[in-house]
Amino acid sequence: MNIIHCDPTHAGAILEILNEAIVHSTALYDYHPRSPESMTTWFANKRAGSYPVLGAVSPHGELLGFASYGVFRAYPAYKYTVEHSVYVAAAHRGQGVGRSLLEQLIVEAQSQQYHVLIGCVDSQNGASISLHRKLGFEHAGTAKQVGFKFGRWLDLDFYQKILNTPREPADG
Repeated sequence: MNIIHCDPTHAGAILEILNEAIVHSTALYDYHPRSPESMTTWFANKRAGSYPVLGAVSPHGELLGFASYGVFRAYPAYKYTVEHSVYVAAAHRGQGVGRSLLEQLIVEAQSQQYHVLIGCVDSQNGASISLHRKLGFEHAGTAKQVGFKFGRWLDLDFYQKILNTPREPADG
């Protein structure tokens, strides 16, 4: 497995992974699969913010999973904090793909001088919670019953990792 920087040529494979998660899990609190056209805007937003889109690729070129981050909250004082996402294709879960992606995402965040990574994880997603804890993320709180999907209320856990960057934080 190699970790690469994805570009719009990977949009179809990313969309397939996202839509599987939307339809079959609470990893995303969406109800309906996303359209191929939505990926144009998604990649444009990543490019505009200089946010990486990492992909785990098999030796045969198959996208096994992807990870990225973006705006946590759209206020200037949050400029050193990003919210990340990691998604792994169903057939490749539990094989270290998510860990490899998140480890590299941490490296990317440090290189871009971010200070905090935030992961918003459904409170019933034990695999994601375990992964975050193994990589040094701490539970930072739970927002109870903030989502409703599959006929039930969903609690959202926040996990954060504080990085030793930026070198010289500044207001403004």
